[in-house]
Amino acid sequence: MTERLRIKRIYDPASPEDGQRVLVDRVWPRGISKQTASLSLWLREIAPSTALRQWFGHQPDRWDEFRRRYHAELDANESAVATLRGLVKAGPVTLLYGAHDTLHNNAQALVDYLSENERP
Repeated sequence: MTERLRIKRIYDPASPEDGQRVLVDRVWPRGISKQTASLSLWLREIAPSTALRQWFGHQPDRWDEFRRRYHAELDANESAVATLRGLVKAGPVTLLYGAHDTLHNNAQALVDYLSENERP
């Protein structure tokens, strides 16, 4: 499944290789118009809760704990996870996020979750 899944900052230009472009942030990214975003779907319900996002604050030293807590939220969010799995099963999907940090962001944690919890 994860070979059909990639991540990209929403500020990077769209490309045909992106497949379906899915924004996975709860808050709309600053400075991006809906037309520029070229989204297939805004799946805000799969994003970390506001409380978790604010606690994390994109601090790399909190990454492991953020991932643990976010994965627990995803375990309890079967509907949104099933929606994303269905999209990935249908073809390539690019998860879009707005954070500056390309290593420590919710899209990366989401890809990790899907990889660790792959279903046949």
